[in-house]
Amino acid sequence: MNKQELIDAVATQAGTNKGSTEETVNAVLATISKEVAAGNAVQLIGFGTFGSGERAARTGRNPSTGATIEIAAAKTVKFTAGKSFKDAVNQS
Repeated sequence: MNKQELIDAVATQAGTNKGSTEETVNAVLATISKEVAAGNAVQLIGFGTFGSGERAARTGRNPSTGATIEIAAAKTVKFTAGKSFKDAVNQS
């Protein structure tokens, strides 16, 4: 399912028009992105938690040449599924 299919499904299920549903979905995604980028966790009870983490700098290897390279530290995005979500996935 892509973003437009998600918007269509939410609009159908909520009984709203696609334009306002698209604005709402975009606002939710933008808010989650902004909060996680600021270092805050976004917890949706029953669905999951979006958060950020740190990946330390490390030494890697170029697969084509075998040369050793330094990989810089980076921030990462984490998602931990909630119990209800995990249970729903495991039932199917």
